[in-house]
Amino acid sequence: MMSRIKALLDTLNQAGAEENNQALSANELQLATAALLVEVATIDQHLDEVELKALGKTLEQRFALSANELSELVKHAETESKEASSLYQFTQLINRHCNDQEKYELVCGLWTVAYADNVLDKHEEHIIRRIADLIHLRHSDFIKAKQHAKDM
Repeated sequence: MMSRIKALLDTLNQAGAEENNQALSANELQLATAALLVEVATIDQHLDEVELKALGKTLEQRFALSANELSELVKHAETESKEASSLYQFTQLINRHCNDQEKYELVCGLWTVAYADNVLDKHEEHIIRRIADLIHLRHSDFIKAKQHAKDM
């Protein structure tokens, strides 16, 4: 299963490939989103149980996943996140196939994971800022998403 997902991501990452113009499948969007959430949760070198729970809740709400689907997705996302050389392979999928509202919701989810343990690590803030820049989210929406997650 992992090799098929990796092969699919590799295919999508090839510049000029005809498949890149097709709509992003639900599984691909879920994996890209989950991998970015995992990046935020693990950037401080400490995956807190409360962060993992927030990550799962964010994915569950966004994609209406069952417990088994959620567990498998997080497991795959952790692997993809560890193997990835940069955020680009995930953010380019988001850029190609998500609108501004979906990008805003993604960043809200990133902030939710970062604030889950009530400690905003400087590395968490930095990676969320990088992701927001890579997906071309307006700065005002970046701040709005941060405030929204902080107020939750």
